[in-house]
Amino acid sequence: MAKVGKIEDPSCSECAQLNCYRHDKQYPSFCATESADPALVEEARRTYAGDELDGRLARAAAEVEGRFYGKISRCEEIVAFAHRIGAQRIGIATCFGLIEETRLFAKILRLAGLEPVTMLCKVGSIDKESIGIPDQLKIKPGSFEAACNPILQARSLNAEKTDLNVIVGLCVGHDALFTRHSEAPVTTLITKDRLTGHNPAVALYTLHSYSKRILDRKRMREL
Repeated sequence: MAKVGKIEDPSCSECAQLNCYRHDKQYPSFCATESADPALVEEARRTYAGDELDGRLARAAAEVEGRFYGKISRCEEIVAFAHRIGAQRIGIATCFGLIEETRLFAKILRLAGLEPVTMLCKVGSIDKESIGIPDQLKIKPGSFEAACNPILQARSLNAEKTDLNVIVGLCVGHDALFTRHSEAPVTTLITKDRLTGHNPAVALYTLHSYSKRILDRKRMREL
């Protein structure tokens, strides 16, 4: 396995102090907090303290964390967050492969007094070949295979006037497109990882055992 050499431009992932959290250690020489423009820091603080959407989102997130830290699931946290920002209509941008999980989540939202609106990733039913994907790159070559359509998912939920949108298992990249085109704030319930049962952290926890292939520099650079 190739080793990573000296980091020429270290950032937060190379910090061993993490003093920005509790102020109980020292900042390293490359600290982003120390080098941050004070005007930008103050601008962010004023935004969080304000009454506009960003401020309400920030305070609701902090309240949910403080009240329920380690006590409730992410599913419940989304409900608690939605209640605190006054969200009623909850958009669900779901993967085709997680529709059963989405049905359960929609049921939970209804029990919480919220209104789920689900949009499947295959909405619009556009064949992959029509957007330039060759037949051999389909999961089942030689057949009609709808492309994921995160832009239409987002725009359809925009038309539904959702207050908060939740991603359920969209593919890497499709989640980026959905978030880019969503008018409502976006959070995530499930992050797709087919290999780990949708728990991407498993690959990090097993980096020196079952997932050690990830440390192969040549392989990773050829992905």
